[in-house]
Amino acid sequence: MCGIFAIVSDQKNKKPVNAAQVVLEGLKKLEYRGYDSWGIAVEVDGKLVIDKHTGKIGAARPKLPQSSTGLGHTRWATHGGVTKSNAHPFLDCKKEIGLVHNGIIDNYLELKKSLKRQHTFTSETDSEVMLHLIEEYAQQDSFTEAVRKAFKQAEGLNAILVIHQGKVVAAKTGSPLVVGLGQGQNFIASDLWSILAHTRKVVFLEDGQMVKISPNEVKFFNINSGKRIKPQIKTIAWKQESASRQNYPHFMLKEIHEQPAIIDRLLIDKKAETKDLARLIKKSQQTFFVACGTAAYATIAGQYFFSKLAKVHTDPATGSEFIYYTNFVKPHSLVVALSQSGETIDTIQPVQLSKKKGAKVVALVNVLGSTLYRISDKRILLDAGPEIGVASTKAFTAKIVLLLMTAHYMNGQVKNGEMDLKKSSDAARMVLTPKYQGKVKRLAKKIKDVHSIFVVGRGPSYPAALETALKIKEISYIHAEGLAEGELKHGVIALIEKNTPCIVIAPNDETYHDSISGAMEMKARGGLIIGITSKPHEVFDIILPVKDCGAATLIPSVIVGQTLAYELAVLRGLDPDKPRNLAKSVTVK
Repeated sequence: MCGIFAIVSDQKNKKPVNAAQVVLEGLKKLEYRGYDSWGIAVEVDGKLVIDKHTGKIGAARPKLPQSSTGLGHTRWATHGGVTKSNAHPFLDCKKEIGLVHNGIIDNYLELKKSLKRQHTFTSETDSEVMLHLIEEYAQQDSFTEAVRKAFKQAEGLNAILVIHQGKVVAAKTGSPLVVGLGQGQNFIASDLWSILAHTRKVVFLEDGQMVKISPNEVKFFNINSGKRIKPQIKTIAWKQESASRQNYPHFMLKEIHEQPAIIDRLLIDKKAETKDLARLIKKSQQTFFVACGTAAYATIAGQYFFSKLAKVHTDPATGSEFIYYTNFVKPHSLVVALSQSGETIDTIQPVQLSKKKGAKVVALVNVLGSTLYRISDKRILLDAGPEIGVASTKAFTAKIVLLLMTAHYMNGQVKNGEMDLKKSSDAARMVLTPKYQGKVKRLAKKIKDVHSIFVVGRGPSYPAALETALKIKEISYIHAEGLAEGELKHGVIALIEKNTPCIVIAPNDETYHDSISGAMEMKARGGLIIGITSKPHEVFDIILPVKDCGAATLIPSVIVGQTLAYELAVLRGLDPDKPRNLAKSVTVK
C-alpha cells in the first residue's frame, strides 16, 4: 500500500528540473497503490516546503517553489483517518527533515511515549514517530546513521524515504523500493513504472538494505551492520508508454481489451516455461498453489484443470491462511505462488516460511524484480504488461493461460490445449466488439440499482463465478456473491426473491445440466436468470453468449463479467480504476 517517490538532482544541470512536478508525475503513476490523500515536499535553502491534500491527485498543480530535490507520497490510510494532517510527508520540528513511509510500525506507541516530551506531533500516524526518532538521533549522529539507528528500532514491514540537505536516505524491511540511476539526478520509488520515464538503470533494494542518494552518487548499506554493499544494477528494456491509458477512458477498460493479444502472445512465448513447470509438478510429491484475491481464484481454476486434464492433485491455498498450516510443507513440497504485483505480503510470507522448510518455490508473477520474483527459486513472468487498474483483469487471464498450458503439458495433449486457448482469444475478441458490449451495457442499465447480485458456477466455472462477483463488488460497490451452484440450496437460496439478478455461468461441459437445474431453482423463487453460456436454454431470461472453447471457456466467460462490472461502475458514476478502500499492492498485514 502507499506510493512513495523522490528525486535528487544537481542544481547545476544544464536543464534544471522542477522537483515538485517530477514527483507529482511519479505519484500519479503510483496512485494505484493508494489515493486517500497525497503530498509533496521540496527543499529550498535547507528548509522544506510541503503541499498536502486529501483525495485523489486528479489534475492538481502543487503550489511549491522551484527546487532540485523533493519527495512525495500517495496514501492508503492505516493509522489515523483521511485528513490533511495525516497525509505525508511529515516534517521534523525545525522543518529540515522530511519523511514519507509505506508500511506499519508495530511498536509505534511504545516509541512515541519516549518522544512526546521533546517533540510536537501533528498527526495520528505511526509514520511521524519514525520522523521524530530520526530527528532525535540526528542531534548526535550523521543523517545517514540517524536514519539507520531509528529504522532498526521499528518493528514490522516498512519502507521510508527521508530528505535532508539535498540528500535522500531510504531503508526497507518489507515494502518495495526501486532506485533509478541517472546522470546528475537519481530517483527512488515504490515501483519501476514510475521512474522509467527518467532512467532504465535500476537497483531493486532488498530487505535489510538502505541507500543514500545524492545527485551524483548512490551508496548502499546493510541496515544491521552499517557496512557498504555492492548493488546489482539492472537495465530495463520495457516500454514506458505501455503504462499509459492511450485512447481509453480508463485503464481498466484498456487492460480488459488487451487480453486477447496477451493470450496469443503467451501461447507462443511460454511453451518452454510451462513445460518445465509441468515437469516440476509431476516430480513433486506435494504441490501447493498460494495466492490472494483474484490470483487465488486462478489457483482454484488450476485445481480443476490439473484434476480433469492431468489427473494430478494440487492444493490451492489462500496466502493469508496458508501461514497457519505450513506444517504440511516438507522439503519435497513444491509451492507455486501467483501474484500480479509480486509484493503482496500475504503471499510473500508463506513463501518465505515454505523456503525455510526446504520447499521449492515457483512464482507466476507480472512484475520483474518484485520481491516474489527475487525470492523464488524459479519464476515465470506473466508478461501481461503493466496493470494499473486496481481491479485485476489481464493478469488473471494470463495466470489461467499458463495453468491450462501446464495441465495440458502434463497430459501430453498440449496441441489440444493450444487449440482451446486460441479459440478463447477469438471468443474474447467477440465479447469485446461494440455490438456485444452494447448488450452488456443494456443489462448493466437494467440492474445497476439492485441491492445484490448472485453469480454461480460449477467446476471451473465456480472460480469464474467468484472472480465475476469480486469484480462487481470491487468497482461498482454492489453486493455480489459468487458461489458453487450446488451450495445454493444449503442456505443462499433464501436470499433469492423477485427480480434478484442471478448470473449463471454454464459452459457446454459436464456441468451444464446441473447448472440448468440450479438456474431453475432460482427462477422458481423469482430470480432474473442471466446466462453466460455457449448453449442457450429457455430458463435464461437474458443470455450473454460465449463460444465453446473447451476448458478455456472460462476465459471469455470471465471477460464478460469484467465488462459488466466495468459498465455498472461507470453507470453508477464511479471510477473503476480507483475503487474506494482498495490498493493494487497489499504490502501491509
